[in-house]
Amino acid sequence: MSAPRLVIDLDKIYHNARTLVERLAERDILVTGVTKAALGSPEIAATMLRAGVNGLGDSRVENIQAMRSANISAAMTLLRSPMLSQVTQVVAHADVSFNTEISVIRQLSLAAQVTKRKHGVVLMVELGDLREGIMPDAIASIVRETLSCPNIVLKGIGTNLACRSGVSPGTANMAELSALAESIEDEFDITLEIISGGNSANLQWALSGGDIGRINNVRLGEAILLGCEPLHREAINGLYTDAFTLIAEVIESKVKPSQPTGEIGQTAFGIQPSSVIDRGFITQEILAIGQQDIDPSGLKPPCGIGILGASSDHLILDSTDHAHAVGTELEFQLNYSSLLRAMTSPFVAKVVKEKVPMSSSASVPRHKQCNI
Repeated sequence: MSAPRLVIDLDKIYHNARTLVERLAERDILVTGVTKAALGSPEIAATMLRAGVNGLGDSRVENIQAMRSANISAAMTLLRSPMLSQVTQVVAHADVSFNTEISVIRQLSLAAQVTKRKHGVVLMVELGDLREGIMPDAIASIVRETLSCPNIVLKGIGTNLACRSGVSPGTANMAELSALAESIEDEFDITLEIISGGNSANLQWALSGGDIGRINNVRLGEAILLGCEPLHREAINGLYTDAFTLIAEVIESKVKPSQPTGEIGQTAFGIQPSSVIDRGFITQEILAIGQQDIDPSGLKPPCGIGILGASSDHLILDSTDHAHAVGTELEFQLNYSSLLRAMTSPFVAKVVKEKVPMSSSASVPRHKQCNI
């Protein structure tokens, strides 16, 4: 079988999605399954839908197009504000888009009129993380203009936290979003269908048992795919953290000095290496995968093996206590960053794991710890 490859366990993704959908349903919160880290995989999208997500979201209209071409007919949301150059594609393939610029909404309106379609809009509000969003004191004027655009339906408002600046969703910012929703409804005599509180980082807040206000939607990608929350990258109780396994092949295994020799400059990626502790000779192994395919810092290697570094197409390991023959395949778990890059790389094969019966303990996964 081709290497490197990413083995995808759809049963575990289903379990994670179903568990989260059920837990959030008890709080009257619907789930949008986010497919962007999966490159809009139709198999993963279908699995999320089978598990009960309310719709799908992706930040790339190309991924949405790919899912449509694979006959995925669910409601789809473009999570990144549309580029003006893509408004025709957005209206054609996405039911809803997240927006922050009225100039873009006007162009979506024109494209929707030409194609005689209705296009839904969720206005994103800036609540502290300083990525995308309309400032709260400007939201009313944007709502007014949006409501005047033909063929545009204002579906709701939302916010995004814990992405650029790591601002945590909590009582204060979620209450502010709820208050803005009520203010908009009162001022314009409308009912907002969607109040989208955020992403996987919202889970701790959403499931804490406190007042959720008007929040009725969250967008979940990392929590479903990797079974962890983004604020501290901790495993979520009862979810699988190993739905994806990266397999790469050893192409060199040699005993070498632990320290480089010669004058030290920058690496291929412009990094000035820090000093290395001299451990004498070690078994160094190279795998046929690199920065072009994965984020090396986001890989969890097998127990007893350390990651020394990576170039564009080489991953260098310290395998002193566990040497392998050339041709051996090694398995790694991935974090969100590494998964995103592996799914995007054309050099990493994607293999859907054959369905096997789930054990009776499948609903309570055990998270294996590896101390290197």
